[in-house]
Amino acid sequence: MEKLIKRCEWCLNDLLMIKYHDEEWGVPLHDDKKLFEYMVLDAFQAGLSWKTILHKRENFRKALDNFIPEKIAKYDSKKVEVLINEAGIIRNKLKIMATISNAKAFLKIQKEFGSFDKYIWQFTNNKTIQNKFKTMNEIPAQSKESDLMSKDLKKRGFKFVGSTICYAFMQAAGMVNDHTQDCFRHKELKKNR
Repeated sequence: MEKLIKRCEWCLNDLLMIKYHDEEWGVPLHDDKKLFEYMVLDAFQAGLSWKTILHKRENFRKALDNFIPEKIAKYDSKKVEVLINEAGIIRNKLKIMATISNAKAFLKIQKEFGSFDKYIWQFTNNKTIQNKFKTMNEIPAQSKESDLMSKDLKKRGFKFVGSTICYAFMQAAGMVNDHTQDCFRHKELKKNR
């Protein structure tokens, strides 16, 4: 008889969420392009569910030039209008405008630090914070690290980067391991650090 795999509760009712949980969420990420993608998606998530964003991810990828910050930083008012009329994404003008200014701020950070990776991982001293939560209810919405990250990103011109959004980004990018202890990924990610 096959043993049932134990996963974090939040992903269980959707195949795309399960795939994301098993393959991406919490895996330490050091690729600037992918880090920018997570930043963009987390900003669009503000006030919405991750499931909604995840199901529109490929539409975002097409609409936003494959999340290439150099291209997004050059978007003009015509492109903003196109995006506002793009049914496959979240058509929020403030979030679209924020994506453009975030791309510009992202490129400045890359220039200053050599990579966005080098900049962003300093908030966790360049290592994953290994949490030991037993239930989803124990997992915080923010932390002192996400507070500092949010404050610094805002100072550098980022928008839609409150502490809660930053903490969600940290979870996704593997800066914190917030898989519950009974989840099979918790041990795997702790082992592979």
